[in-house]
Amino acid sequence: MTHDEALEYIHGISWTFCKPGLDRIRELCDKLGNPQDSLKFVQVAGTNGKGSFCSMLSAILTESGLKTGLYTSPYILEFGERMRVNGKNIPNDTLARLTERVRPIADSMTDKPTEFELITAIALLYFKEEACDVVVLECGMGGRLDSTNIVNTSILSVITGISLDHTAFLGDTVEKIAKEKAGIIKKGVPVLYGGESDTVYDVIAGEAANAGSPVYRTDYSEITLHDFSYRGAKFDYKHRSDVNISLAGLYQPRNASLVLEAVDILKSEIPKITEESIKKGLAKAKWPARFETICENPLIIFDGAHNPEGIEAAVESAKSYFTDKVTVLSGVLKDKDYRAISAKISEIASEAYTITPDSPRALPAEEYAAIFKEYGVKATPTVSISEAINLAINSARHSGNPILCLGSLYTYGDVVRAIEESLLKD
Repeated sequence: MTHDEALEYIHGISWTFCKPGLDRIRELCDKLGNPQDSLKFVQVAGTNGKGSFCSMLSAILTESGLKTGLYTSPYILEFGERMRVNGKNIPNDTLARLTERVRPIADSMTDKPTEFELITAIALLYFKEEACDVVVLECGMGGRLDSTNIVNTSILSVITGISLDHTAFLGDTVEKIAKEKAGIIKKGVPVLYGGESDTVYDVIAGEAANAGSPVYRTDYSEITLHDFSYRGAKFDYKHRSDVNISLAGLYQPRNASLVLEAVDILKSEIPKITEESIKKGLAKAKWPARFETICENPLIIFDGAHNPEGIEAAVESAKSYFTDKVTVLSGVLKDKDYRAISAKISEIASEAYTITPDSPRALPAEEYAAIFKEYGVKATPTVSISEAINLAINSARHSGNPILCLGSLYTYGDVVRAIEESLLKD
């Protein structure tokens, strides 16, 4: 099996009509020898901030001399980003070999695994093969019934925060969603909560008490911000001073503070973690598509905010970094609260160029532009990302405004390629 054949097989599997549950992943992993049972995990659930948290924590653990696995989704440019060891993507030939091993087992199952379950099983095999000391494991959409919840050897369960998202699958209140996310809590394993909702905390604390697990919270009032820009930030948190992060976005010091709480909990289990490795890891951590500067001239920033909470965080960051309004490029799915999203973006947008995401769930660019106009924003619907980028760059060069690209992470690669093509024409 080649790498391309492996990807074709993985992506050819549908999950739409599958019943939620862990039975398929349990059967698949059991037939693969339960690779997860020989590994230690930091399992991470939540609505927003999971990826940044996982990236920073894995960078610290790698700097501490641990062989560190990292499992995240979705990928940004290359599929191999979803499973990494010490910051390096799984090699293409390894992915092909492991997929070839898993395929006949998956195909023989009466209730065949979903795409995410298949990818999770391949990742667990890879991390076992690499003999990882610890794996930072990001949940997919949920928690309790998420395929990552096959693991039983966690050393820390993290819930970054809860907001209304994927309500058709997880519940229509934050309490219901919190209950689902709290399903990752393991008996006696510490739990760390990174949100601010006391209602959500009460749900998580109740589930932790039932499992006999200590629960911790992050105190964001302990953050003292010294310097911040679209290139990163310097801040103090509790007893730690002059913590530097290269990840941009006003929300990243909060994510980093959650990471600092996590490493303090993990120190008893992982004595190799030092203050030096903590600071080095945070400074080195990279996480694409989260208020990431794609181009300096003109200034173009991409943020993969795709729900109201994420959009609000991106907008507040833009307000803090820039004195003037920005040129916005955005696309949205029609099952999101696109009116709330448009209203928030309108607070910073001098103009907007709308796109139709490549999804059957996409809100057409024309409809999205019409909503922006209702909020007083000059908006132009476009037929492609390339057209939107070209128009936005031409406009930004006249106005001097930064360009802020907001929307699904799946558009990131197309946006980057369109920017490169547009600049090559100059």
